[in-house]
Amino acid sequence: MAEKDMTEKKLEDFNDVFSDIVNVLLFNGQELVDEKDLAQANTMSIYKADDKLHEQDRDVSKYWQNGTIKIAMLGIENQTKSEAKMPLRVISYDGAAYRAQLLPTDDDSLQECYPVVTLVLYFGYEHHWNKPLNLLDCLNIPEPLKPYVNDYRINLFEIAWLSDEQVAMFKSDFRMVADYFVQMRKNRNYIPSKETIKHVHEFLQLMSVMTGDNRYEEVYNNSERRPTNMCEVLEAAINQGLERGLEQGLEQGLEQGLLQGQLKTALNTLQRHVRRQLPITDQVIADIAEDNNISVEKVRSLAKENNIVLPC
Repeated sequence: MAEKDMTEKKLEDFNDVFSDIVNVLLFNGQELVDEKDLAQANTMSIYKADDKLHEQDRDVSKYWQNGTIKIAMLGIENQTKSEAKMPLRVISYDGAAYRAQLLPTDDDSLQECYPVVTLVLYFGYEHHWNKPLNLLDCLNIPEPLKPYVNDYRINLFEIAWLSDEQVAMFKSDFRMVADYFVQMRKNRNYIPSKETIKHVHEFLQLMSVMTGDNRYEEVYNNSERRPTNMCEVLEAAINQGLERGLEQGLEQGLEQGLLQGQLKTALNTLQRHVRRQLPITDQVIADIAEDNNISVEKVRSLAKENNIVLPC
Protein backbone atom coordinates (compact mmCIF):
# COMPACT_ATOMS: atom_id res chain seq x y z
CA MET A 1 0.00 0.00 0.00
CA ALA A 2 2.85 2.43 0.87
CA GLU A 3 4.50 1.81 -2.50
CA LYS A 4 1.19 2.36 -4.28
CA ASP A 5 0.61 5.62 -2.40
CA MET A 6 4.08 6.91 -3.31
CA THR A 7 3.61 5.94 -6.96
CA GLU A 8 0.33 7.82 -7.41
CA LYS A 9 1.83 11.02 -5.97
CA LYS A 10 4.82 11.37 -8.27
CA LEU A 11 3.21 12.96 -11.32
CA GLU A 12 1.19 15.49 -9.33
CA ASP A 13 4.27 16.40 -7.31
CA PHE A 14 5.83 18.09 -10.34
CA ASN A 15 5.18 21.81 -10.03
CA ASP A 16 3.99 22.18 -13.63
CA VAL A 17 1.37 19.46 -13.12
CA PHE A 18 0.35 20.62 -9.64
CA SER A 19 -0.13 24.25 -10.71
CA ASP A 20 -2.02 23.10 -13.82
CA ILE A 21 -4.48 21.05 -11.75
CA VAL A 22 -5.08 23.93 -9.34
CA ASN A 23 -5.48 26.56 -12.06
CA VAL A 24 -8.04 24.52 -14.01
CA LEU A 25 -10.07 23.09 -11.14
CA LEU A 26 -10.03 26.07 -8.77
CA PHE A 27 -9.64 29.02 -11.13
CA ASN A 28 -11.34 27.82 -14.32
CA GLY A 29 -8.14 27.86 -16.33
CA GLN A 30 -6.78 31.22 -15.19
CA GLU A 31 -3.04 30.87 -14.63
CA LEU A 32 -3.04 32.39 -11.15
CA VAL A 33 -0.59 29.86 -9.70
CA ASP A 34 2.81 29.88 -11.37
CA GLU A 35 4.83 26.70 -10.95
CA LYS A 36 7.77 28.87 -9.87
CA ASP A 37 5.72 30.11 -6.92
CA LEU A 38 5.25 26.62 -5.48
CA ALA A 39 7.36 25.20 -2.69
CA GLN A 40 7.28 21.75 -1.16
CA ALA A 41 5.25 21.46 2.04
CA ASN A 42 5.47 18.74 4.65
CA THR A 43 2.85 16.08 3.94
CA MET A 44 3.31 14.27 7.25
CA SER A 45 1.59 15.17 10.51
CA ILE A 46 1.15 13.36 13.82
CA TYR A 47 -1.91 13.01 16.02
CA LYS A 48 -2.65 11.18 19.24
CA ALA A 49 -5.49 8.70 19.61
CA ASP A 50 -6.04 5.85 22.07
CA ASP A 51 -2.99 7.10 23.97
CA LYS A 52 -0.83 6.35 20.93
CA LEU A 53 0.85 8.57 18.36
CA HIS A 54 -0.21 8.04 14.76
CA GLU A 55 1.08 9.45 11.49
CA GLN A 56 -1.09 10.78 8.69
CA ASP A 57 0.27 11.60 5.28
CA ARG A 58 -1.28 13.78 2.58
CA ASP A 59 -0.83 12.69 -1.03
CA VAL A 60 0.67 15.98 -2.24
CA SER A 61 1.01 19.33 -0.50
CA LYS A 62 2.65 22.60 -1.58
CA TYR A 63 2.93 26.20 -0.46
CA TRP A 64 1.75 28.82 -2.92
CA GLN A 65 3.87 31.83 -2.08
CA ASN A 66 4.95 35.26 -3.20
CA GLY A 67 8.62 35.39 -2.39
CA THR A 68 8.84 34.36 1.27
CA ILE A 69 5.19 35.20 1.99
CA LYS A 70 2.87 32.19 1.98
CA ILE A 71 -0.39 32.84 0.12
CA ALA A 72 -1.89 29.41 0.85
CA MET A 73 -1.17 25.77 1.45
CA LEU A 74 -2.66 23.60 -1.30
CA GLY A 75 -3.13 19.86 -1.03
CA ILE A 76 -4.27 17.09 -3.38
CA GLU A 77 -5.86 13.80 -2.36
CA ASN A 78 -6.50 11.03 -4.89
CA GLN A 79 -9.45 8.65 -4.68
CA THR A 80 -10.38 5.75 -6.94
CA LYS A 81 -13.43 4.88 -4.80
CA SER A 82 -15.94 6.86 -2.76
CA GLU A 83 -15.01 7.02 0.93
CA ALA A 84 -17.65 7.66 3.58
CA LYS A 85 -15.31 9.37 6.05
CA MET A 86 -13.48 11.55 3.53
CA PRO A 87 -14.66 14.82 5.17
CA LEU A 88 -13.15 13.66 8.48
CA ARG A 89 -9.88 12.76 6.79
CA VAL A 90 -9.64 16.10 4.97
CA ILE A 91 -10.47 18.14 8.07
CA SER A 92 -7.73 16.26 9.94
CA TYR A 93 -5.18 17.18 7.26
CA ASP A 94 -6.31 20.80 7.10
CA GLY A 95 -6.54 21.06 10.88
CA ALA A 96 -2.96 19.88 11.27
CA ALA A 97 -1.83 22.54 8.80
CA TYR A 98 -3.71 25.25 10.70
CA ARG A 99 -2.36 23.96 14.02
CA ALA A 100 1.17 24.38 12.70
CA GLN A 101 0.43 28.09 12.23
CA LEU A 102 0.01 28.39 16.01
CA LEU A 103 3.69 27.72 16.62
CA PRO A 104 5.37 30.68 18.38
CA THR A 105 6.79 33.41 16.13
CA ASP A 106 8.27 36.84 16.66
CA ASP A 107 5.09 38.36 15.26
CA ASP A 108 1.85 37.59 17.11
CA SER A 109 -0.30 39.23 14.42
CA LEU A 110 -2.35 37.41 11.80
CA GLN A 111 -0.11 38.47 8.93
CA GLU A 112 1.65 35.08 8.82
CA CYS A 113 -1.59 33.07 8.77
CA TYR A 114 -2.72 31.62 5.45
CA PRO A 115 -5.61 29.45 4.19
CA VAL A 116 -5.39 25.72 3.60
CA VAL A 117 -7.25 24.25 0.61
CA THR A 118 -7.47 20.55 -0.24
CA LEU A 119 -8.59 19.22 -3.63
CA VAL A 120 -10.00 15.70 -3.67
CA LEU A 121 -9.59 14.15 -7.12
CA TYR A 122 -11.99 11.26 -7.74
CA PHE A 123 -11.02 8.99 -10.65
CA GLY A 124 -14.03 6.66 -10.67
CA TYR A 125 -15.88 6.65 -13.99
CA GLU A 126 -18.57 3.98 -13.57
CA HIS A 127 -20.63 6.09 -11.18
CA HIS A 128 -20.54 9.44 -9.40
CA TRP A 129 -19.12 9.91 -5.92
CA ASN A 130 -21.85 8.56 -3.63
CA LYS A 131 -20.53 9.28 -0.14
CA PRO A 132 -20.86 12.38 2.07
CA LEU A 133 -19.26 15.63 0.98
CA ASN A 134 -19.97 17.43 4.26
CA LEU A 135 -18.80 16.77 7.79
CA LEU A 136 -22.36 17.09 9.15
CA ASP A 137 -23.48 14.22 6.92
CA CYS A 138 -20.91 11.96 8.57
CA LEU A 139 -22.12 12.61 12.13
CA ASN A 140 -25.00 11.48 14.28
CA ILE A 141 -25.86 14.77 15.98
CA PRO A 142 -28.45 15.14 18.75
CA GLU A 143 -31.02 17.71 17.72
CA PRO A 144 -30.18 20.22 20.51
CA LEU A 145 -26.51 20.21 19.40
CA LYS A 146 -27.08 20.82 15.69
CA PRO A 147 -26.96 24.64 15.84
CA TYR A 148 -23.50 24.46 17.44
CA VAL A 149 -21.75 21.91 15.20
CA ASN A 150 -19.82 23.59 12.40
CA ASP A 151 -19.84 22.03 8.95
CA TYR A 152 -16.83 21.32 6.74
CA ARG A 153 -17.19 20.55 3.03
CA ILE A 154 -14.61 18.79 0.90
CA ASN A 155 -13.63 20.21 -2.51
CA LEU A 156 -14.43 17.18 -4.67
CA PHE A 157 -13.60 17.07 -8.37
CA GLU A 158 -14.86 14.12 -10.40
CA ILE A 159 -12.23 13.84 -13.12
CA ALA A 160 -14.28 11.55 -15.37
CA TRP A 161 -17.15 14.06 -15.33
CA LEU A 162 -15.15 17.10 -16.41
CA SER A 163 -16.40 18.76 -19.56
CA ASP A 164 -14.42 18.64 -22.79
CA GLU A 165 -13.78 22.35 -22.36
CA GLN A 166 -12.31 21.78 -18.90
CA VAL A 167 -10.09 18.94 -20.14
CA ALA A 168 -8.79 21.20 -22.93
CA MET A 169 -7.74 23.79 -20.32
CA PHE A 170 -5.05 21.50 -18.89
CA LYS A 171 -1.59 22.17 -20.30
CA SER A 172 0.41 19.53 -18.47
CA ASP A 173 0.46 15.73 -18.66
CA PHE A 174 -2.68 15.77 -16.52
CA ARG A 175 -4.70 16.61 -19.64
CA MET A 176 -4.06 13.07 -20.94
CA VAL A 177 -5.01 11.61 -17.56
CA ALA A 178 -8.29 13.53 -17.51
CA ASP A 179 -8.97 12.76 -21.18
CA TYR A 180 -8.61 9.02 -20.53
CA PHE A 181 -11.14 8.95 -17.69
CA VAL A 182 -13.62 11.20 -19.50
CA GLN A 183 -13.50 8.96 -22.58
CA MET A 184 -13.88 5.81 -20.47
CA ARG A 185 -16.91 7.30 -18.71
CA LYS A 186 -18.56 8.35 -21.96
CA ASN A 187 -17.70 5.44 -24.25
CA ARG A 188 -16.15 2.68 -22.11
CA ASN A 189 -13.41 2.94 -24.69
CA TYR A 190 -10.31 5.07 -25.17
CA ILE A 191 -8.93 6.61 -28.36
CA PRO A 192 -5.34 7.62 -27.55
CA SER A 193 -3.74 10.96 -28.25
CA LYS A 194 -0.43 11.59 -30.01
CA GLU A 195 0.29 14.47 -27.64
CA THR A 196 3.80 14.19 -26.18
CA ILE A 197 4.06 13.08 -22.56
CA LYS A 198 6.60 15.10 -20.60
CA HIS A 199 6.94 13.03 -17.42
CA VAL A 200 6.61 9.60 -19.03
CA HIS A 201 7.49 7.29 -16.15
CA GLU A 202 5.47 9.16 -13.54
CA PHE A 203 2.53 9.47 -15.93
CA LEU A 204 2.49 5.72 -16.55
CA GLN A 205 2.83 5.00 -12.84
CA LEU A 206 -0.22 7.14 -12.07
CA MET A 207 -2.21 5.52 -14.88
CA SER A 208 -1.24 2.08 -13.65
CA VAL A 209 -2.46 2.81 -10.11
CA MET A 210 -5.64 4.66 -11.07
CA THR A 211 -6.77 2.13 -13.69
CA GLY A 212 -5.53 -1.01 -11.93
CA ASP A 213 -3.81 -2.02 -15.18
CA ASN A 214 -0.15 -2.88 -14.55
CA ARG A 215 0.62 -2.88 -18.26
CA TYR A 216 1.11 0.90 -18.19
CA GLU A 217 4.16 0.71 -15.96
CA GLU A 218 5.30 -2.55 -17.57
CA VAL A 219 5.47 -0.70 -20.87
CA TYR A 220 8.03 1.68 -19.42
CA ASN A 221 10.02 -1.00 -17.63
CA ASN A 222 10.07 -3.55 -20.46
CA SER A 223 10.21 -1.51 -23.66
CA GLU A 224 13.56 -1.00 -25.35
CA ARG A 225 12.27 2.29 -26.76
CA ARG A 226 10.44 4.50 -24.26
CA PRO A 227 6.99 5.58 -25.47
CA THR A 228 6.43 9.32 -25.90
CA ASN A 229 2.63 9.43 -26.30
CA MET A 230 -0.45 7.38 -25.49
CA CYS A 231 -0.61 5.88 -29.00
CA GLU A 232 2.82 4.35 -28.46
CA VAL A 233 1.92 3.34 -24.91
CA LEU A 234 -1.17 1.37 -25.98
CA GLU A 235 0.60 -0.16 -28.98
CA ALA A 236 3.38 -1.42 -26.69
CA ALA A 237 0.83 -2.65 -24.14
CA ILE A 238 -1.06 -4.59 -26.81
CA ASN A 239 2.16 -6.12 -28.12
CA GLN A 240 3.20 -7.15 -24.62
CA GLY A 241 -0.24 -8.63 -24.04
CA LEU A 242 -0.02 -10.63 -27.28
CA GLU A 243 3.47 -11.85 -26.44
CA ARG A 244 2.39 -12.82 -22.93
CA GLY A 245 -0.69 -14.58 -24.32
CA LEU A 246 1.44 -16.47 -26.86
CA GLU A 247 3.89 -17.53 -24.15
CA GLN A 248 1.07 -18.65 -21.89
CA GLY A 249 -0.60 -20.49 -24.76
CA LEU A 250 2.62 -22.33 -25.65
CA GLU A 251 3.23 -23.17 -22.01
CA GLN A 252 -0.32 -24.45 -21.56
CA GLY A 253 -0.03 -26.43 -24.81
CA LEU A 254 3.19 -28.06 -23.68
CA GLU A 255 1.69 -28.93 -20.31
CA GLN A 256 -1.42 -30.35 -21.97
CA GLY A 257 0.68 -32.34 -24.42
CA LEU A 258 2.84 -33.71 -21.62
CA LEU A 259 -0.22 -34.78 -19.66
CA GLN A 260 -1.72 -36.50 -22.70
CA GLY A 261 1.54 -38.37 -23.22
CA GLN A 262 1.61 -39.47 -19.60
CA LEU A 263 -1.99 -40.70 -19.77
CA LYS A 264 -1.33 -42.59 -23.01
CA THR A 265 1.68 -44.36 -21.52
CA ALA A 266 -0.26 -45.26 -18.39
CA LEU A 267 -3.14 -46.64 -20.48
CA ASN A 268 -0.74 -48.73 -22.59
CA THR A 269 0.67 -50.26 -19.42
CA LEU A 270 -2.79 -51.12 -18.12
CA GLN A 271 -3.82 -52.67 -21.45
CA ARG A 272 -0.58 -54.67 -21.59
CA HIS A 273 -1.39 -56.17 -18.20
CA VAL A 274 -4.88 -57.08 -19.45
CA ARG A 275 -3.55 -58.73 -22.65
CA ARG A 276 -1.01 -60.77 -20.67
CA GLN A 277 -3.63 -61.55 -18.04
CA LEU A 278 -1.35 -60.10 -15.36
CA PRO A 279 -2.97 -59.06 -12.08
CA ILE A 280 -3.49 -55.31 -11.67
CA THR A 281 -2.93 -54.88 -7.97
CA ASP A 282 -2.93 -51.73 -5.87
CA GLN A 283 0.87 -51.80 -6.04
CA VAL A 284 0.80 -52.00 -9.85
CA ILE A 285 -1.56 -49.02 -9.95
CA ALA A 286 0.72 -47.07 -7.61
CA ASP A 287 3.77 -47.92 -9.77
CA ILE A 288 2.00 -46.79 -12.96
CA ALA A 289 1.04 -43.51 -11.27
CA GLU A 290 4.59 -42.89 -10.03
CA ASP A 291 6.24 -43.82 -13.34
CA ASN A 292 4.03 -41.36 -15.24
CA ASN A 293 3.94 -38.61 -12.61
CA ILE A 294 0.16 -38.74 -12.29
CA SER A 295 -2.12 -39.52 -9.38
CA VAL A 296 -3.46 -42.94 -8.42
CA GLU A 297 -6.97 -41.50 -8.84
CA LYS A 298 -6.10 -40.53 -12.43
CA VAL A 299 -4.95 -44.10 -13.18
CA ARG A 300 -8.16 -45.56 -11.74
CA SER A 301 -10.25 -43.04 -13.71
CA LEU A 302 -8.33 -43.91 -16.89
CA ALA A 303 -9.00 -47.62 -16.34
CA LYS A 304 -12.71 -47.02 -15.71
CA GLU A 305 -13.03 -44.96 -18.92
CA ASN A 306 -11.54 -47.89 -20.87
CA ASN A 307 -13.55 -50.66 -19.14
CA ILE A 308 -10.53 -52.13 -17.37
CA VAL A 309 -11.54 -53.84 -14.14
CA LEU A 310 -9.42 -52.91 -11.13
CA PRO A 311 -9.39 -54.29 -7.59
CA CYS A 312 -11.69 -52.48 -5.20
